[in-house]
Amino acid sequence: MILVIGSANIDFVTQAPDIPRAGETVLGRSLTLFPGGKGANQAVACAKAGGAETHFLSAMGSDMFAETLKGALQAAGVFDHSLPLADEPTGSAFVCVSDHGENAITVVPGANFALTPERAIQAARPLLARADCRWILLQSEIPTETNTALASLAKAAGIRVALNAAPANDLPDALLATIDILIVNAIELETIVSQRAPGLTTIADQIRTLPTPTVVVTLGAEGCWLKQPDGTQQRTPAFSVDAIDTTGAGDAFAGAFVAAIDQGATSQEAVRFASAVGAIACTALGAQSSTPTREAVDAFLRRHAP
Repeated sequence: MILVIGSANIDFVTQAPDIPRAGETVLGRSLTLFPGGKGANQAVACAKAGGAETHFLSAMGSDMFAETLKGALQAAGVFDHSLPLADEPTGSAFVCVSDHGENAITVVPGANFALTPERAIQAARPLLARADCRWILLQSEIPTETNTALASLAKAAGIRVALNAAPANDLPDALLATIDILIVNAIELETIVSQRAPGLTTIADQIRTLPTPTVVVTLGAEGCWLKQPDGTQQRTPAFSVDAIDTTGAGDAFAGAFVAAIDQGATSQEAVRFASAVGAIACTALGAQSSTPTREAVDAFLRRHAP
């Protein structure tokens, strides 16, 4: 069982020819509401694409957006344990997607930032006490102190910890020292490392400064970089697809990677599986709505067999 603890947002997605620059107004062609939030997205990827038993814990407002998010989680096969907070709005994100498949996102955390260490630990304890709970998966759209407390609690219980450190932020040593897998993009890696060893320019050198046994750096169309517990590093190429919307592709990758590891895959096997999930997610609009089923991923991998 995988316990994902993190954010849940309602995504307001508009399509436009280009992402507006500072001070510029562009005309959007459509506005669609999608279930999102890095935590919820990754929980859906674990369950829907990864086929793993997945439980999800977050904080949501007591509003209609929360009901939409809960319905999407249930439809994906995720067991939801989210806390209703009457005095906070459900988190939201405003996404502009260009005709080139690029996006710009503004997140309003709302209830996500009210998931304090005390609230999270109280809600998570019964789930972490389950004998079949093997992994927790965290992201950076909830307070860092909450992630630190949860990682420490999980580690003490013998449960392994994965962290997708997105959005980019500096991570305290107490958190870095307790995680088993760190998943970041190149910008997030640079942000983490610059506080410890400024001036390093290559991914290989930056990764060496981190105590985390397994580090995965996603590089978009250039694939991803993997550091394994024995210190070896390698780059894996990306699958080539016609991207429509990259929103949520990183979340799809992170959830699928942890699900694959949980089911016994090696790090290299998990990278290939997660890369396929992330690639497919780029071919449709939305985050959770673009997450493929396990059957679709297996078929994709058969078509792209080496």
